[in-house]
Amino acid sequence: MPKRTLLAAAAVLATPLPAFAHLNPAEHGSVLAGLSHPLTGIDHIVVMLLVGLWAATFKGATRFAIPAAFVGMMLVGFALAMAGVSLPFVEPTIMASLVAVGLLVALSVRVPAFGAAAIVGVFAVFHGHAHGSELGGAAAFDYACGFALATAALHGVGLWLGSAAVRHAQPVAIRAAGLAGAAAGLALFAV
Repeated sequence: MPKRTLLAAAAVLATPLPAFAHLNPAEHGSVLAGLSHPLTGIDHIVVMLLVGLWAATFKGATRFAIPAAFVGMMLVGFALAMAGVSLPFVEPTIMASLVAVGLLVALSVRVPAFGAAAIVGVFAVFHGHAHGSELGGAAAFDYACGFALATAALHGVGLWLGSAAVRHAQPVAIRAAGLAGAAAGLALFAV
């Protein structure tokens, strides 16, 4: 993969944009609404790409287990919200997830696979809770299927970019993308 592509990905992650408003909860409930939801907030996009990038630095099946842990725990958070369970500091924790995962990528932090899955899983609960809190009374199953698929796709993009960087011995590109993601998280705290 050319350096330009990796640099472009890092630039996207570094773009300090405010989180976009999500769809009106009254309009939620379809698979399409669920698919679009993670794509309408820079906070969701960045952390999902970062999870894929970080996963790409692991070996074997772990590369897929880390994003799978995120998707699974995000659905747990969604279920908690749908059950009326309140979580404290949802939005600040989502912003913190960008900073934390971005720094883990930027600093090439090595943790056991279970630890990496646990870290992203904890943050995913808050992302899923946010999705559920914004749903209202619409059809939860279709919506959850949509945002789970979109999340997995974003993880896949991050994994693909990270794998290309690993293959082409470009660890600096991965680290730069992590730093850019952490910077985006800090910028969102300021908004």
